[in-house]
Amino acid sequence: MNKHSHRLMDTTTASRTNISVSPISRFKIALCQLRVTNDKANNLNRARNMLEEAANKGAKLVVLPEMWLCPYSHEYFEKCGEELNTEESSATYHMLSEISSIHQITIVGGSIPERRNGQMYNTCCVFGPDGKLKAKHSKLHLFDYYEASGDVSFRESDSFTAGDTPTIVHTDVGCIGIGICHDIRFPELGMLYRAKGADLIIYPAAFNMSTGMALWELETKARAIDNQMFVAVCSPSRDSAGSYTIWGHSMLVGPSGEVKAKAEHGEEIVFAEINYAENQLQRELFPLRRQRKEGIYKFLDTEQSKANFSP
Repeated sequence: MNKHSHRLMDTTTASRTNISVSPISRFKIALCQLRVTNDKANNLNRARNMLEEAANKGAKLVVLPEMWLCPYSHEYFEKCGEELNTEESSATYHMLSEISSIHQITIVGGSIPERRNGQMYNTCCVFGPDGKLKAKHSKLHLFDYYEASGDVSFRESDSFTAGDTPTIVHTDVGCIGIGICHDIRFPELGMLYRAKGADLIIYPAAFNMSTGMALWELETKARAIDNQMFVAVCSPSRDSAGSYTIWGHSMLVGPSGEVKAKAEHGEEIVFAEINYAENQLQRELFPLRRQRKEGIYKFLDTEQSKANFSP
C-alpha cells in the first residue's frame, strides 16, 4: 500500500448556532481513492487495507469508488462480476460485511459489476456497523458518451442494464441518498433524496479526463447547492489500470457549495468532518423550499410506491 495523504477539515460554523439536529450530526468521513489494477484479488485486498486504515483513523463512514474491483473496461466487467447476494456467493460482499462489523463503521462500498438474473448491473452496496447489508443501488443512468462528431466513444449500456429504483438508506451516520457517477447529472434524483429527508448524497464515480476537467467539481457543487446538503464523490485514482483514464479528485462539498476536502489525482484517503447542522443553517439562511413557486411548477414524486427506502 502506498503512503496515503490525509486531509481533515473541521466544519465548525454551524456548531456555534442554536440549531436542532439529529443525534448523529457530526462525524468523520473517509473517501478512499483507490488505484485499480488488473488483478481482482489485489484490488480486493487494497480496498480492505484502505477501509481498515480509514477506520483506524476514526472515520465512521467510509466510501469506496465506482468500479474499484476491476478496470473500467467492458472486457473486465464480465470477468470480475459477482452475485451480490450472500457472503458465500461474493468475496466482495464478505469483505465489506466483515470490515464494517469488525470496525463498527458504515461502508458505502463504491460499485462493482453485479450479476443478477442473467444481466449485469453497476451496483453499490451499503453495509452497517453490524455487518449487515443495508441497501443496494444499481446505477440508474448509464453513461453513453458521444464525441462531437457523433461517433460513440463509450457505451456503458453495452455491458450493463440500468437500475430502476432510487436508493435512500437510514444509517448510523444519518440518512444517505446513493447515486453512481452519471446519476449526478440528473438533478431530479438529488431533489427526490432531499424530499425523502436525506442528510447526505454519495456518488461513487469515475469521470474521464474531459468530463472530469469540465464537470466533476461543478456538478458536485451544483447538487450540494440545489439541495442544501453535503455531497461526496469518490473516484478511483488516475493511475488505475485500463484504457479509460480517470479524473480522480474525490471530494466532499458542503451545503453552500464550498469544497471541504479534495484529493489530488493519485491514490490517497481523504478525510473530512461532516456536521449536519450546516445543512439546517443553510436552509434557514436561504429557505428555498418555502420560496419554491409550486403554483407555476411542481416537483412530482413518482417513486412513492417503489423507492428503495431502507429503514
